[in-house]
Amino acid sequence: MKRDYVAIAEQYARDVLAGAVPGCRLVRLACERYLTIVAETPPDAQAVWRVMRTVENLPHVKGKWARTRENLILAPWQVFIVVNVFGLKRADGTRRYRRVYIEVPRKNGKSSLTAGLGLYMLADDDEIGAEVYSGATSEKQAWEVFGPARLMARNTVDYQDAFGVQVGAKNLHIIRTASKFEPIIGKPGDGASPSFSITDEYHEHPTADQYDTMVTGMGAREQPIAWVITTAGSDTSGPCYNLRQTAVETLEGKIENDELFALIYTIDETVDWTSEEALRMANPNMGVSVFDDFLRTEQRNAINNPYEQAKFKTKHLNIWVTAAAPYFNIELWNRLADPKLNEAEFYGLPCFIGLDLASKLDITAVIRLFVRDEQDGKHFYLFPHLYIPRSRAEDPKNRHYLGWVEGGYLTATPGEITDYDYIEADLKADAEHHSIMSLGADPHNATQLLTHLQSWIGADKVIEVPQTVVHLSEPMKEVQAVIVDSRIHHSGNPCLAWQIGNLTAQEDRNANVFPRKEREEKKIDGAVALIIAMNRALLHVPDPGPQLYILG
Repeated sequence: MKRDYVAIAEQYARDVLAGAVPGCRLVRLACERYLTIVAETPPDAQAVWRVMRTVENLPHVKGKWARTRENLILAPWQVFIVVNVFGLKRADGTRRYRRVYIEVPRKNGKSSLTAGLGLYMLADDDEIGAEVYSGATSEKQAWEVFGPARLMARNTVDYQDAFGVQVGAKNLHIIRTASKFEPIIGKPGDGASPSFSITDEYHEHPTADQYDTMVTGMGAREQPIAWVITTAGSDTSGPCYNLRQTAVETLEGKIENDELFALIYTIDETVDWTSEEALRMANPNMGVSVFDDFLRTEQRNAINNPYEQAKFKTKHLNIWVTAAAPYFNIELWNRLADPKLNEAEFYGLPCFIGLDLASKLDITAVIRLFVRDEQDGKHFYLFPHLYIPRSRAEDPKNRHYLGWVEGGYLTATPGEITDYDYIEADLKADAEHHSIMSLGADPHNATQLLTHLQSWIGADKVIEVPQTVVHLSEPMKEVQAVIVDSRIHHSGNPCLAWQIGNLTAQEDRNANVFPRKEREEKKIDGAVALIIAMNRALLHVPDPGPQLYILG
């Protein structure tokens, strides 16, 4: 019996929004987006059926269904993906979406779905010379999609006969149309022109080289698709998290991106990660391809063993965890970003500055923090200025630094070491715009600079804030509190967000906390500068009133 896939997709979207099917905020936003689009332009049901005709005539090649030789039957959430990507069209009849970002926990069937779609794109998309690539950082990972696709094709004689597909040891190809499907590690070769590129487990990619090369090679294709499937990861400085942020901002309506389809399964911040609700919200195939008992066992192990919690949250709840036990909630932090925030609006107002100089070979952070009284309490507005020696930014091991420099989020100072004169000049420029009430800094590595600052800001305004529990515990707790209460505002600097997510806490028996990092490469300088700024804020904020104050 022919299934009505368009009806299934619409019902799934409505069930999610009605709460009948668990879905996090980002899934709900994807459903709202779909229903808004189809209200004006219904999906192309024939195009969807054509895809499904191929996919659902392919056999399972893993698990219990493979033993019984059952064919793929896509779950409603998977049908929702297919209807969006293949059913929504532009005015010229080509597909609306050219880029796809799907983030879903392990064992939820994303590889089987992708393998089936790769076989469709190879043979039945009317693309002469189709080129389908399954890309990853290792041959083993590249075969996570290509391997099942090859087995599906080998075990389906009707598919081979209908399209002339020949199954090789490391390649699927169609001689008649000069089409091919193969795994790839690294960049495609010269002359490659992908029609369907698969980037698997993008969170493991240290750079965007492979993905970018795939996308730029698609220029000659009429309606190519760059398809990314991944679980969450721990590197918020990498290309996957950057694409994820674009996806989130697209779903939230902060940016317009009509070419990108995004579907992200995770849990809402208000959901207890130890609950059954969390499992069902993050795992759309729970009870189908990932068994209930398995997830409950993994969850119970994580509850009982703190060392397992980060892994469980990342792999089974799709929570990006930059540290084993991050002190600040990076998802909440990112939601508070406002790209339109403009420091010029605060010119002329009092300013308190937090400064963390670290070493001359590392990141130096300056945070300017503003506060004003509103109905629900004090709200804080911060503007970071982050520095790195250019030689460090250009080191191949620090590609994320160079990307932030090019994006204007991190300043590369000339030479091999951080130029403190450069930073002092910027602080003097700040003084022209703001009334600096107090500047706090860790005296380590800062003696000469602090002496200079005292000479033109005033010795009573430049305060040493040693990195001790006494000085940092309360402001660190206050930063956490204003993040949770949505009372801190920033422009979304990704370099600062990375450092916020890297910060862990050392807690003593009196419940005092102190900032720490797990490894040397996990920088926290910007987060520490924010804590120092809050130290100044807590000591200098006047009684509530209508005036706007700047703390730093």
